[in-house]
Amino acid sequence: MKTRLVALAALAAFSLNLSPAWAGKLEQIQKDGLRVCLEPAYMPFELTNKRGEIIGFDPDLAALMAKDLGAPKLDLVSTAWDGIIPALITNKCDIIMSGMTITDERKQKVDFSEPYMLIGQTVLLREELADQVKSYKDLNNKKYKIASKLGTTGEIAAKKHIPKAQYFSYETEAEGVMEVVNGKVDAFIYDAPYNLVANVQRGEGKLVFLDKPFTDEPIGWAIAQGDPEFLKAINAFLVKVKKDGSHDKLHQKWFKNTDWLKDVQ
Repeated sequence: MKTRLVALAALAAFSLNLSPAWAGKLEQIQKDGLRVCLEPAYMPFELTNKRGEIIGFDPDLAALMAKDLGAPKLDLVSTAWDGIIPALITNKCDIIMSGMTITDERKQKVDFSEPYMLIGQTVLLREELADQVKSYKDLNNKKYKIASKLGTTGEIAAKKHIPKAQYFSYETEAEGVMEVVNGKVDAFIYDAPYNLVANVQRGEGKLVFLDKPFTDEPIGWAIAQGDPEFLKAINAFLVKVKKDGSHDKLHQKWFKNTDWLKDVQ
């Protein structure tokens, strides 16, 4: 009996020690605020304006989410893409809202919300090749040089769907686009929303945007694994903003026009 009582006491103490973790993020967020990891270089999902402020579709949604969750403040944590999942896992932030594609590989490390957008890979092409290249399939030749951003689904799609072309990777989207503008590579493979904006911002008559996506990629928010209450809350928020029209309004603002470019050029 004594042994049993000791064991029960130990179990109770263990449970008390774990209770803050079991409570999940929601209580912490309502006390300290919502911390969002993002890389502000992925137009129009997130970018930096002339005043150094992080703006974009995801930051606007993050502001609505913070209010919905009862957070007293919102902190946007600028994070390099290659370190964004480690930052989440090590509690540098509460959620990743950075135009992240939901993949099986990433699901091994984080939990994803339901998709809040569906995008696909497209091609920004050197204008001189407009008569030769009509789709991504025409680039599948060793004579062409293609590029994308390192560690993205653009890189995966380029290697999978255009394997015969010479592939080059870059640390940032802007580098890849400028290599096409400068004629050093023939095409930049990347997400449709970014390529649309990059063509307007940097095309300068030197690029052709092949805007028909050749992949389907669901975009979601990522949180640390093992917190079903937090996951339930952000999925409920997504349902709410789609139902009340907030999502469509922000989509129109950031994806259907480029007026905001005046604040970043």
